[in-house]
Amino acid sequence: MTDDVPLLVRALRGEPTPRRPVWLMRQAGRYLPGYQKVRREVSFLDMCRNPRLAAEVTLEPVERFGVDGAVVFSDILIPLEAMGITVEFDERGPLCPAPVRDAARIAQLAPFDPEVGTPWIMETLQLMSAALPAHIPSIGFSGAPFTLAAYAVEGRITKSLVNVMGLRWRDPTAFKALLDVLAEATIPYLVAQARAGAGALQVFDTWAGMLSRADWAEFGVPSIRRIFDGVRATLGAECPPLVLYAKGTCDRLDLMLATGADAYSVDWRLPLDEIKRRLGGAPVQGNLDPTCLHSTPEIVRAVTRAMLDSVEGQDGVVANLGHGVIVGTPPENVAAFVNEVQGR
Repeated sequence: MTDDVPLLVRALRGEPTPRRPVWLMRQAGRYLPGYQKVRREVSFLDMCRNPRLAAEVTLEPVERFGVDGAVVFSDILIPLEAMGITVEFDERGPLCPAPVRDAARIAQLAPFDPEVGTPWIMETLQLMSAALPAHIPSIGFSGAPFTLAAYAVEGRITKSLVNVMGLRWRDPTAFKALLDVLAEATIPYLVAQARAGAGALQVFDTWAGMLSRADWAEFGVPSIRRIFDGVRATLGAECPPLVLYAKGTCDRLDLMLATGADAYSVDWRLPLDEIKRRLGGAPVQGNLDPTCLHSTPEIVRAVTRAMLDSVEGQDGVVANLGHGVIVGTPPENVAAFVNEVQGR
């Protein structure tokens, strides 16, 4: 029966829901005391690789705020490690100390068996499924090929992405080969997460806005489409909703539809109702400016009301941020956001 399907899943499918479901990208993170406590004892990557600790951190915002989805605590770069790319984290963020910058190195990369290369992700999801109530699904995720390539080629992310964009111009064949191998590796990675209990899957193309419209159409969209088609073909009727988040792409919403996602997680650069209209009424997720959570609970509530009022009466809406929770966000403002959505 429909009532047995979680609100989040129904909304991502475009079905009617009695209220808007809500969760936040990066809801399990450095702004929460539970995370900070665990992080003082272990490294970031050790947290990701320890199913008990990852599940504990994942569940903290569910227990604290009552959000409608639990996004597994991990990082989009985890698959790069399994493909033979060294990944480290320091006080400045992620680092790939041996960047992938030529065709020969790209040729050495290959898809991997998630049960061997990243078994802790599935174990974490299984622990979450056992701990979560039936109406709160877990959310699995991956990076999109271009965003993964940005980290792998840059080594250390910069605002210009000069190395990955240099590869695109210098050797477009190698650039496409890199996106292809990353897409092929992502398919079984997401399939394994779904089979471990993920009730929705989201692909993050955080750096998509750095590509021109033409380049995203030529390189970004096909690689994402390859992932979604592959996951659906493998899982069939058991496939959960597939969500795309592509930051900085409000100028190419028509191209987003060509990726074949079931729902689109969008940033704050256009009003939510305008985005939904341009997407032809497709399910949307978003799009509160995350900096708003650094104001006051009253302001958060007012801005949230305005966002939801803009799509009043329309099905297929999940309340979320336009990007992840920012470090230093006051938890009481996250609570104000969630409570405002759920109280309507």
